[in-house]
Amino acid sequence: MELGLQEKVAIITGSSKGIGLETALMLVKEGAKVTICARNLDKLKEAAARIYEETKTEVHIVQADVTKEEDCKRVVESTVETYGKLDIIVNNAGTSSANPFEKVESDLWQQDLDLKLFGAIHCSRYAIPHMRKAGGGAIVNVTAVLGKTPSASSLPTSVSRAAGMALTKAMSKDLGPDKIRVNTVCIGLIRSDQIEKKWQAQAPELTWEQYASNDDHKRRIPLGRVGNTDEAAKVITFLVSDAASYVTGTSVNIDGGLGGAL
Repeated sequence: MELGLQEKVAIITGSSKGIGLETALMLVKEGAKVTICARNLDKLKEAAARIYEETKTEVHIVQADVTKEEDCKRVVESTVETYGKLDIIVNNAGTSSANPFEKVESDLWQQDLDLKLFGAIHCSRYAIPHMRKAGGGAIVNVTAVLGKTPSASSLPTSVSRAAGMALTKAMSKDLGPDKIRVNTVCIGLIRSDQIEKKWQAQAPELTWEQYASNDDHKRRIPLGRVGNTDEAAKVITFLVSDAASYVTGTSVNIDGGLGGAL
């Protein structure tokens, strides 16, 4: 299948590791020009080195904190200055923050919304004029299945992710006439630093494959295991590609069947 990503220009936030890094790597392999951004410059350099090692292609690095609107603007401007245009943005920056309602103080609510919701809002806002100039584009907001079916003690993450889904649908309606597609991927249990730390604390004697498909995961997840970052990156890559040219305003669960909603 031809994805049509050759020479497309993409920004991926939160791309020094995990799903963001894997998505950057896949887009580069498909011929896209990519900006990776995150708060930790050393981690960004490590990510860029890995991408170059595997593809012999350099990516553009921008150290940025997407909770700050001025940093979102700077990432977009730096990308357009470097590559001359902008076609794709993947709003991936985020972290897990799950607590009972009464334990979530006001500052944590604000931090979570600034990172996961307003980070996507500000990055998209500055990217859209350049996408219009390019004749269209694609935006993917990375959210979570918890946003559809929140569990107990899942705050504030489940709320900010639900807001990200509403943002996606509303944006898709507004931007469709400009040929800018907006979708979201809803992540379930995917291999991450947090899950790896849990694995090392609970069962260091097991291999990752053994831990990822233990009895608890088999019980909770219909596919019987924790997902890998490349499995999420493949879906994101499809959604930003020409192969998904008639897909907008939708959510795709990447959760092995874990979620309780379509």
